[in-house]
Amino acid sequence: MFDFLLRASMPVIFNAITALLIWAIFSLTAALIYLILVLLYLMSRHAWQLYKLSQWLVKPDLQTIPEANGIWDDAFSRLYKMVKRHQQTKLDLAAELKHIEMATAAMPDGVLILNSVNRIEWCNPLAAEHFGLNPQRDIMQDITYLVRQPEFIEYLHEGNFNDPLVMSPSRHDDLRLSIKLVHYGDNKRLMISRDITQLERIENMRRDFVANVSHELRTPLTVVNGFVENLQDMDDLNHAQISRALFLMAEQTKRMDNLVADLLTLSRLENDHSPISEEVVDIAALMRAIYQDGLVLSADKHPITLEIASQHNLTGNYGELRSAFGNLVSNAIRYTPTGGSILIRWAERGEQPVFSVQDSGIGIAPQHIPRLTERFYRVDRSRSRETGGTGLGLAIVKHIAIRHQGKLEVSSEENKGSTFSIVFPLKRSAH
Repeated sequence: MFDFLLRASMPVIFNAITALLIWAIFSLTAALIYLILVLLYLMSRHAWQLYKLSQWLVKPDLQTIPEANGIWDDAFSRLYKMVKRHQQTKLDLAAELKHIEMATAAMPDGVLILNSVNRIEWCNPLAAEHFGLNPQRDIMQDITYLVRQPEFIEYLHEGNFNDPLVMSPSRHDDLRLSIKLVHYGDNKRLMISRDITQLERIENMRRDFVANVSHELRTPLTVVNGFVENLQDMDDLNHAQISRALFLMAEQTKRMDNLVADLLTLSRLENDHSPISEEVVDIAALMRAIYQDGLVLSADKHPITLEIASQHNLTGNYGELRSAFGNLVSNAIRYTPTGGSILIRWAERGEQPVFSVQDSGIGIAPQHIPRLTERFYRVDRSRSRETGGTGLGLAIVKHIAIRHQGKLEVSSEENKGSTFSIVFPLKRSAH
C-alpha cells in the first residue's frame, strides 16, 4: 500500500519541488502557474487512462487491453492477469460442463430437472427422446403441458414419490417407462425415466411360460388319469377297449415325454455358457439325413425337395445343428396341408452360409412373427396341439443359431407359405 501511494505521489512531489525552485529563482506567480499546468496535465492524463479503461470494459479482450506507464501500467498489468485467469476458469468450467453433459448423455436413464413450479430447466437427450421434447424449444416449459397423461399429472400433483410411476408416453405407445422424482437443492426435483419395456416383456413371457407349461402338461395328465380311473372302475372291459385306452395313454405319455425333453434341451441351451464342442460338419450328409427324416414324417403327404446349392461345409456342433434343422423341417411338414410342397435348401447369401426351409403351408400373420420364438407361443393353439408340436421348437432353433453366432429369419404370408432361414457368419464356412 505504501509503495503504491509513494509511486502515485512521486510526480506531484517532483513537480512541487520544481515549483519551489521556480519561486526561488523567478516569482511566486510563475511557480503557481507552473504547478497549476502540471496538475491539469496529470489530471487530463488520468482522465484519458480512465476513459480507455471504461471503453475497454465495454468489450473486454486480452488482445486490446490498454497500454500505459507508471501506476496505470501496473494496474493494467494486474487487470490483464485477472482477466486471463477468469478466461481460463471459464474454459475449465466449460470443459467440465461438457464432460458432465457427455456423462449424462451416456446415462441409460432419462434425466430432467424441474423447478418449484414444474418447469423444465434441463434434460438429457434420452429424456427428450422418452417424452418427445425439444431441448432448445421446451426449456422452461411446464412439464404438464408436454406430458399430458392423466396418471402422470396426478402423480406429479400428489407429491408422493416413494413408488415410481409406470406409464406409456403418448408419443411412444410401445414404450413403457418407470418414472421417479427426487427432491434436491432449493425446491427442485430430479425426474428420472427408465425404459422398462424389455423387462415387462420378459416378465410377461415368464408368466406366460408358467401358465402355458401348466396347461400343456395338464391336458395329457387329465387324459391318462381319466383312462386309469375308467380301467379301475370298469369290470367288463374287452380287449379292444383296453387296447384303445392303452394306445391313447401311451400317446399322451409320449407327448409329455417330448415336452419334458424339449424343456430340458432349451434349459441346457440357455444356461450353457461354455464353448460348444465344434467340428467340421459334412453338410451334404446332414442335409440328406434331414431330408430322409422329413420323408418319414411326411409319409408321402408332401412333395419334399432337397437342394444343395453350396459345396461349403460348416464348423459347428453336429447334434445341435441336426436338432435345429430337423425342427424347421418338422414344423414345415406339420403346418403344410397334404399336397403342399416343401423345399429344404443349403445355399449362400453373399458369402454367408444359409440353411432354409420353404413351404406352401398356411403361413403366418405379420403380428405373430416377432413372437414365434417365445416358449409355448402358438399362432393357433388348437391346430398346434393337433400337429403334435410342443411349442418349444423355434425357441430351441433360435438358441442354437445364437450359439453358432447365427440368426433365425422368418418370411411368411398368410395362406401362401413361409420360409425359415438360419443365416450363419462367414467365419463358420468350411471347405
